[in-house]
Order: sequence, then structure tokens, then C-alpha cells
Amino acid sequence: MPTIIEKAEVAQYIGFEAEPTPWHTVTQEQINQFADCTLDQQYIHVDPVKAKDSPFGTTIAHGFLTLSMLSHFAESYSLLISGFYMGINSGFDKVRFITPVKVGSRIRVHAKFAQIEQKKPGQYRVMTEVSIEIEGEDRPALIAEWISIQMVA
Repeated sequence: MPTIIEKAEVAQYIGFEAEPTPWHTVTQEQINQFADCTLDQQYIHVDPVKAKDSPFGTTIAHGFLTLSMLSHFAESYSLLISGFYMGINSGFDKVRFITPVKVGSRIRVHAKFAQIEQKKPGQYRVMTEVSIEIEGEDRPALIAEWISIQMVA
């Protein structure tokens, strides 16, 4: 569940680290659906038999599938400013894919709110440093600096 904060409290949440999100298991069905949607049918994603002979030993999620999961995970870690009525994805300052996510892996997000500033009345720019952890791996799947705009009444 998102945490609701008051406008007067925004500065107190710069540097705030949210609790890690619940785990999500990446399935072959999910990978296949993403491959169909993006037309990226590379065998390392969709062919378990052929992928056994790859350096990964199994199929792996697309990097962009892993990145797109941030929208799902944000539902549980977000800070929402009181009066929030709409969020806008503004993009990323940095994205690095570090470790492939193998099919059947469990992933979750760690998030730190690095910047929160009002750019215009009722518009807050939020920069969140995120990393996607892979259960049992030493290195994250990815790290990113994600920028969003919160529209607040």
C-alpha cells in the first residue's frame, strides 16, 4: 500500500527508504506474453530447450520486462502526496541492467526517494532510486533513477 504524506512533510521524506516490496515470481508465461507484445522472440527468452545451451542455462526475462515491473512494484512502496489524483511517468535518468532474471526467479524492489520537489503548483517531481533484487543473487537485476510527476489537488 502506498504511504500518504502531507505537502508540509515532503522535505522529511527526501532520502526515505521504503520497505522492500513483496516478492514476485517471473514465469515463462509472463516472459512469453512480453515477447508477443514487444515482438522480441529471441530464443533466450522463449525457447526453454534451446536456452539450456545458452550461458544462462535457461530462459531469461527481457531486461525491459524487468524494468516494466517497476510500475507493478510501485503500488506497494510509493509515497503519495495528499491530494494526489494522477501520476505521470517522466522517464529515467539512469538504467543499468546488471544480472539477468532467470525464469522462475523471485524479484522485489528496494526504493529510496532521492528527490521530491514542487516544480509548479500542484506538480511534484519525484526521483526514486530503485533496484530490483533477485532472490539468492548477490547482484541486483537492475538499478535505475526513476522520475515521476505527482499531480496533487
